[in-house]
Amino acid sequence: MYQLLSTIFKLSFFSLLLGAGLSAVNISAADLLAQVGLTPERMWELVQIGINWAVPNILLGSLIVVPVWIVIYLFRPPSG
Repeated sequence: MYQLLSTIFKLSFFSLLLGAGLSAVNISAADLLAQVGLTPERMWELVQIGINWAVPNILLGSLIVVPVWIVIYLFRPPSG
């Protein structure tokens, strides 16, 4: 868990530094998106499409994965 939090903190810190650097030279997210042919609105639409696809599939998969995990957890030998 510590490693995950450490990685998230490092990514956030370096993203903040890079964002501040790009802002200092007057480069915005909209400028970068325009370079690849996207608008902020289209990017948000793509994120929403991805979420609308992923959430039902995650829920469907969890209907199988979670009960199987519970059974395996209950029947594994005690550690120690």
